Amino acid sequence: MFVQQLRLTERAQLADLRARIESAAQWVLVFAAPAWFADPDFYPQLRAAFPDSALCGCSTAGEISRNGVSNGSCVITAVRWTGPPPAVVVTELASMDDSLAAGMRLGRQISSASAVLVFAPGVDVNGSALVDGLAASLPRGTPIMGGLAGDDGAFRQTYTLTDDGIFSRSVVAIGLPASIRTSHGSYGGWKPFGPARKVTRSQNNVLFELDGESALTVYKRYLGDHSRDLPASGLLFPFEMLTAEHSGTGLIRTILGIDEAAGSLILAGDIDQRGYLRLMHASTDALVNGAETAAEAAIAGIDGKPDRALALLVSCVGRKLVMGGRVDEEVEGVADVLGSGAVLAGFYSYGEISPGATGDCRLHNQTMTITCLTELPNPG
Repeated sequence: MFVQQLRLTERAQLADLRARIESAAQWVLVFAAPAWFADPDFYPQLRAAFPDSALCGCSTAGEISRNGVSNGSCVITAVRWTGPPPAVVVTELASMDDSLAAGMRLGRQISSASAVLVFAPGVDVNGSALVDGLAASLPRGTPIMGGLAGDDGAFRQTYTLTDDGIFSRSVVAIGLPASIRTSHGSYGGWKPFGPARKVTRSQNNVLFELDGESALTVYKRYLGDHSRDLPASGLLFPFEMLTAEHSGTGLIRTILGIDEAAGSLILAGDIDQRGYLRLMHASTDALVNGAETAAEAAIAGIDGKPDRALALLVSCVGRKLVMGGRVDEEVEGVADVLGSGAVLAGFYSYGEISPGATGDCRLHNQTMTITCLTELPNPG
């Protein structure tokens, strides 16, 4: 596997891409701040530099590379291996209610893949329904990895990159061939506080009531002064999902928006209508330790540090807000665990997609998810 990476800080650097990076790459991952994607010259310049490569990626709330975390930059990662190129498929997301069907449309187009990477809009999407639709249309056990795009924490407009251009409502999926092995790790590091509260009214990813009271009223009461900054401050206080027996499910849900008139909270994914929710908070040290735990799980799947690999890191923007100026520490921790053979590429997201502890692929919030891609030896 050949992996080459560039981190750009100015638009003028796009002019000499072909001279600086492998133009014969089979596929090119691009993670960049939204301003890059909004530039009408961005896609033409990428396509000119990589005329025969599959293009994919998305806008971010922070870019991750082997150099650490950056903001306002563009990270381009070119990949080539000895096996067949990846298949890239796209579908338009008509609305949040179309999320399940959109996942199914993608799955039907890419059902022969051994693993799937997916990048989706970060707003007006039900991420868990999208993943459920993909999983339902793929052979059972097919790993699904990726995340929801970001826009620097504004939650207004995100972008995805496809072979045909840049779009705000397209979901792009990349089917990996059997010659590529994937291993995964996903972990949070958040700690619960306060009592568990029963979900008494919800619909899909919209929470209306907790313990028979307006969910927004309950949430504001817990947040106190932080409630003035909603919905942005909701990234600092996600919900842990619990079963009807109050046991953990391993899933966290971020608040993406609020509806003052309905007294509701809009979450990044579906919640169990019969379950319970409990608030969570975190410290920087706990989140860094969580990222290292995710990295340890990822290399356990490939029996140790890889000699050559692409490590896709998707971490939640809420973690970035908590860590502030220490955000590089979680990426540095991951790099130390994975070793020098792994090239890191990724972004801060509005939702992370990865197999969970049970093997089922789910939408996660407030986690660091890591996928290591390595090439199996050529039997020839």
